[in-house]
Amino acid sequence: MKPDPITQPPSDASARKAIQPVVCYPRDTLPLADLAAYRAVRDDMELVETVVIPPREAATWEVPAGHFCRMLCSEGPQVGDLNLFNLHDIEERFFSGKTRALNGTHVGLGDQLFSNFPYMRPIATITHDTLDWYGFDEFGGSVHDVIGTRCDPYTNNLLSNGGQYHHCCHSNLTRALSQKTGLPLAEAERHVHDVLNVFMCTGFTRDTGQYFMKASPVRPGDYLEFFAEIDLLGCMSACPGGDCSAQHSSDTAACYPMVVEVYKPKRLPEGWQSPPRNGYDRSHGVQA
Repeated sequence: MKPDPITQPPSDASARKAIQPVVCYPRDTLPLADLAAYRAVRDDMELVETVVIPPREAATWEVPAGHFCRMLCSEGPQVGDLNLFNLHDIEERFFSGKTRALNGTHVGLGDQLFSNFPYMRPIATITHDTLDWYGFDEFGGSVHDVIGTRCDPYTNNLLSNGGQYHHCCHSNLTRALSQKTGLPLAEAERHVHDVLNVFMCTGFTRDTGQYFMKASPVRPGDYLEFFAEIDLLGCMSACPGGDCSAQHSSDTAACYPMVVEVYKPKRLPEGWQSPPRNGYDRSHGVQA
């Protein structure tokens, strides 16, 4: 929250503020997924794995390339913090910042999730969202954001005058990744990254520009589904804030388990190929 300005506005302040914005990354030349081809293979899929994520905990699962993954609200309103990794190289992982720059503050049907540099490629494509009816509300809020980082014990420590809460999503993800990979906690923590906030309803206040959350509109039976473009390792925390209507990093909020389902389609989308690593030569302008 910024303090009151101490500088007098220039005489042409209104004209400067009235300048029209320019979208930083127009999608005209972005190779988009053929959503119709993806959705055409969703019928009669085979359920191959179900994972239940306990409240205030995290779990991992694998999604082979060419499979679909659904993240479901099972018993009550609950949000989840999602990390995605290349199953064979966890140095490649979901890049929320570039995903946000290319898609917007919140993702939904047809949007692709991109990986970090130097790999930068689509690693998942959103193929179904039962909350797509929500859109943006009067406060500027929407669901499935890529703007919040994740609740974490370090920020909690600062805001609680030294509190030591261990079930923040960052810690949940760290424990789950450590258990899955065998990495020590400190090493696993290095790979935990900014998340896709599944089902979370968020935005920025119009007056102060502060990140806000509000009660998620998710209902039991709602789900967000993606198609795996590469072999993926998923890791998701059932946030200790429950539906994030009042607080997070809390043992008092009502929390519920989340369910993950992995499906194998009978055939692959027509013309689909797993995307290669980004083609930039990494010379950065330096001659060999």
